[in-house]
Amino acid sequence: MDIKERIGQRIKAIREEKELSQKDIAYAADLDRSYIASVENGKRNVSIVNIEKIAHALKVSVRMFFNDESFC
Repeated sequence: MDIKERIGQRIKAIREEKELSQKDIAYAADLDRSYIASVENGKRNVSIVNIEKIAHALKVSVRMFFNDESFC
C-alpha cells in the first residue's frame, strides 16, 4: 500500500469514527467533496496544506493524524 492510500484510509477512519460525512469535512476544510472522496480512495496526491485543512476539519492535530502505526 502506498502513502496516498494510507493517508486516505487514515482520513476515512477518523471521519467515520467522528460520524462525519465527506460533505461535512469538505465544507469545514473548504475543499470539494469529490476531492475528499478521491483522497480517501488513494487517487489524489494530497498536499501538506490540504492535509492540515483536513486535520483541522476533523478536529485533530497534524501530529495526531500521523501518530498512527500505519505511518511507521
